[in-house]
Amino acid sequence: MTPAFEQLLQQLKHLPGLGYRSAERIAMQLLVEKPEAMGDLIHALQHAQQAVGRCKICGNMAEGDICAICEDSRRDGQILCVVEHVPDLIALERSGAWKGRYHVLHGKLSPIHGVGPEALNFTALTKRLEGGEIRELVLALSNDIEGQATCHYIQEEVVGELPVKVTRIGFGLPSGGGVTYADSVTLRSALDARREYE
Repeated sequence: MTPAFEQLLQQLKHLPGLGYRSAERIAMQLLVEKPEAMGDLIHALQHAQQAVGRCKICGNMAEGDICAICEDSRRDGQILCVVEHVPDLIALERSGAWKGRYHVLHGKLSPIHGVGPEALNFTALTKRLEGGEIRELVLALSNDIEGQATCHYIQEEVVGELPVKVTRIGFGLPSGGGVTYADSVTLRSALDARREYE
């Protein structure tokens, strides 16, 4: 193997879900078997890097200031589902179970890893809640200690005395499981079985 091939392999291995063998197959495909695909991939990556940003309202991916979900007038603007990451939002969308809007925190509180409230998208969430339109906040965060701590923080510090009902999705997931990896049926059941957060 050449140093350039090895460098490509190392970069591919950093991608989630790609081990050595998968990265090696992709690198071989791009460099040896279909080198014309390399230019298309580079162009698509550069275009995505320039075009895709964060929605100023909810934190979802957007090509512009506001994402398609926030712009969709058919969505119920009175209920807001709070998720940790964009893949969680995508999983819920794929399930077809949610017709409200979303708010992406881009993580969860984790003092051990140095993630405090200032590192998450709480300021925009507070602003949305203070707008007065939202009547229910559905917390779809991981069923682990950090997820529970984040839910508690939202209930106590973000919502506080605002007249907003706070619910937590029911879980058909193992302790420590996240929304991203659940199937559509489990997610639909979890949303239907949401309960008031205490």
